[in-house]
Amino acid sequence: MESRINVQAKGQSALKTIFGIGAYLKKSPIEKQLLELVNFRVSQINNCAYCLDMHAKELLELGETIQRIYSISAWEETPYYTTRERAAFAWAEAVTRCEVGDDVYKEAMAEFGEEELIDLTLAITTINTWNRFNLAFPTTPGTYRVGQFG
Repeated sequence: MESRINVQAKGQSALKTIFGIGAYLKKSPIEKQLLELVNFRVSQINNCAYCLDMHAKELLELGETIQRIYSISAWEETPYYTTRERAAFAWAEAVTRCEVGDDVYKEAMAEFGEEELIDLTLAITTINTWNRFNLAFPTTPGTYRVGQFG
C-alpha cells in the first residue's frame, strides 16, 4: 500500500476533539469492559484491524476471557454474554449500520437508562469514527500498547 498521511502526527488538532469524547466516556456510568466489548464488535463490523488489536489487548488487560473476545461476532449464538451486553451489541450493530428500529431501541432502553443510552450511542459513533480514520490512514496492526492513548 502506498504511504498515506500519518494522522497521529499531522491530525492532532482534529483528533483532540475525539480524544475529548474518550475522556468524557471514561466518566460514563457504563462499565469500561462493556464499552471495550462494544468497541471490539463495531471494529469487527468495520474490518478495522488496528482497532481490533487495540481493543482485544485492552479487554485482556481488564480480565476478559479469550473465549468471549473471539466469540463476539457470533454473540447471538453463544451463552457467554449478559442481557445487558447483548442489548449493547444489538444497539451497536443497529447504530453502526444506520438501521435503528423500534425493537432494538426498546431492548436497549430495557437495559440502559436514557443518559446511559446516549453515552453508549456516543461511544458507538466514536469508535466508528476511529475505525474510519484508521481505514483511511492505516496504522499498522499489532503496534498498540495497552493504555497508549490514555
